[in-house]
Amino acid sequence: MKQRRRTWTRIVFLIISCLLLFVISGFVYEWIASKKDKSQYPPPGELVDAGGYRLHIRKLGNGSPTILLESGSGESSLSWRDIPEKLSSFATVVSYDRAGYAWSEEAATPRTGENIVRELHVALKNADIQAPYILVGHSLGGMYSRLYAQTYKDEVAGLVLVDARPENDARRTNEIYAKERPKVNPSPLISILLEKSGAFRLFPNLMLTGRVEYQDRKSFVNIVASSKYFRSVAEEGDLASTTEDAIRGQHLGNLPVRVIARGIQQDLTQFGISKRGNDQIEQSWQMGQREMLNISTNSKFIVAKKSEHMIIHDQPELVIQVIRELITDTSHFQSTTSKAYTDD
Repeated sequence: MKQRRRTWTRIVFLIISCLLLFVISGFVYEWIASKKDKSQYPPPGELVDAGGYRLHIRKLGNGSPTILLESGSGESSLSWRDIPEKLSSFATVVSYDRAGYAWSEEAATPRTGENIVRELHVALKNADIQAPYILVGHSLGGMYSRLYAQTYKDEVAGLVLVDARPENDARRTNEIYAKERPKVNPSPLISILLEKSGAFRLFPNLMLTGRVEYQDRKSFVNIVASSKYFRSVAEEGDLASTTEDAIRGQHLGNLPVRVIARGIQQDLTQFGISKRGNDQIEQSWQMGQREMLNISTNSKFIVAKKSEHMIIHDQPELVIQVIRELITDTSHFQSTTSKAYTDD
């Protein structure tokens, strides 16, 4: 009996030792690989002072106006894929990483829309990137773009909202989500532990399915995933209501605004949402897309018929077309304001 107990004790000890060795090896492997990534994946743009920390800003092309791309929640400048290169054939285009994302440093200030917009404004000035701007905001980035246009209205020539988050969507859907109790992404702490342990790098298809698209997983692991990233994304989400409040009831006069809404309903049933709940959430989202037409007397609505939420991936050519047409439509605005900006 004692011999059998000793044998099982040794087996359990051996299993625990192997597991600990595996976990420690993962942490060491990730530490070495992440150090290597810094030299293999240098920032394609420049790091610019945003007032206490540096933002990564990438500028392509030339001419006026400047197209400024604002990514969605959890999406870095890389999420635009080759859209910046294509836009640069006829305009200046700027993509950037918000604080904590990809190559940008982490900010000490809370991740409210007010701080995000103000710090971007500082960085654009320090990088000598001239207005007027055409702001293109996807998802949560749409709210930041709207707040920028509201805060610095004299610098903005137009606004393109790509399936942007409506300011009243949370109010309409909070009760639905509370009843449905869907699966959610891991907490920042768990995500950080998974990243530090090498789990994302070693098992990307297992760990990132439903979270990062297949072709973006390599760049996510090598460039985006980090402690500062997971902290920043979570804080942006926690403070998104402050941006909703800031732009609620917004009116931007006759500023040219183009609203591009998804044409294919998102399937949230894979995250534990019922079919009925999914339909209600989609109805709220589509209602919010149409409500955004009211923020300007010069607004147009476009449906991306072949796209779900990631229109910038599903129909990038449509996004480029809408931006190009908006620039043409705002040519009169540019000619009457360019001198003012030059004189500054």
